[in-house]
Amino acid sequence: MTHKAISPLRQRMIEDMSVRKFCEKAKHDYVRHVELFAGFLGRSPATATGEDLRRYQVHQTENGVQPPSFNSAAVALRFFFLVTLGRPDLAHQLTRINYPRKLPRILSPEDVARLLEAAPGPGLKYKAALSIAYGAGLRAAEVVMLRTGDIDSKRMLIRVEQGKGNKDRYAMLSPQLLEVLRAWWQQCRSKGWLFPGRDPILPMTTRQLNRACHMAADFAGLGTWISPHTLRHSFATHLLESHTDVRVIQVLFGTATYYPRTVR
Repeated sequence: MTHKAISPLRQRMIEDMSVRKFCEKAKHDYVRHVELFAGFLGRSPATATGEDLRRYQVHQTENGVQPPSFNSAAVALRFFFLVTLGRPDLAHQLTRINYPRKLPRILSPEDVARLLEAAPGPGLKYKAALSIAYGAGLRAAEVVMLRTGDIDSKRMLIRVEQGKGNKDRYAMLSPQLLEVLRAWWQQCRSKGWLFPGRDPILPMTTRQLNRACHMAADFAGLGTWISPHTLRHSFATHLLESHTDVRVIQVLFGTATYYPRTVR
């Protein structure tokens, strides 16, 4: 796929996703999957046939592409052919794989405390950000997009705008989390982003938050598998173990389902 050949097509696809309010990460992932298909094809994906799609999925299988990535590619290509190219005949030929999903690994409350205390400095920025990932059950992308005005200390709620599925919701704000956030605000005094990036005009990136989480986990001796999403899953499980109604958890976490797991 040459830049000259794909540029208009890529732009059209991005516009189609923008109209449907896709987040930036989803746009990036969808475009990447189409680029991988075009690289396999050796020509513009607009010229693809049903046989090309079949060959590509066979190629993915033979090269050991795991079911989650296989299905993600199928969803992205289905959008491309159905919406951007208006070719439902091709979109419906893409296959998805049913597979058993593993339950997420979680941390005990004690290990969460160790992780938060090991958050890198200077200051409380990353400790506060990781504390929200756990204490409010937020996704990394939701944490970094928070503004100072989203913290409602009167109602003890955190407003989450345009979370997964482009839905707004409120997350819980505990007194302990509020104390950490107030201490962080005393340091940063931000009037915009709750967690400003290196350029204060922009928010901290999810990459920076993930890197800080990995550093904290390493320093605390907890393992390289831990990410901000681990904190989200851990908190949901801890709520279940304290007998919180699963329907309440689903509303707070902005998800349709949650699968409990016993703490190890």
